[in-house]
Amino acid sequence: MSRLAGHVQLITAASGGERRGVTVTASCSVSDSPPTVLVCLNGANPRNDIFVRGDSFALNLLGDEHRALAHAFSGRDQLDMDRRFALGQWRQLATGSPILVNATAAFDCRLIEVKTIATHLVLFGEVVDVALGPPRPPLIYVDRGYHSL
Repeated sequence: MSRLAGHVQLITAASGGERRGVTVTASCSVSDSPPTVLVCLNGANPRNDIFVRGDSFALNLLGDEHRALAHAFSGRDQLDMDRRFALGQWRQLATGSPILVNATAAFDCRLIEVKTIATHLVLFGEVVDVALGPPRPPLIYVDRGYHSL
């Protein structure tokens, strides 16, 4: 699977004063009417429950300049959530999920369905708001490292 290149994103959510963000590459557009995306997350991590019990999430698309942020949210450095979120500037759109201010694009989503497939949760979200940043080279993850186009 390390040879399957993917655009790096942060999935974020907020619920009851708690925030969580995770670096992901397994996501895609499902439909444009209504606009819908899906995101795959490790279901074995109990902290990812916030994405299921909440009613929304945001998918923040990262550019090449976001390598440090992607690394921090991957959990490799064991930073707590407050320290991870302190590395970026955040705002909210319609659902209240954290939106990265300088993301290439951010999709603010209402959770509409969750499926469990093997070890992962597949979250389906209807896009209810969008924030567009300036066009820039995307951050790509392949062969266990970050790259750009």
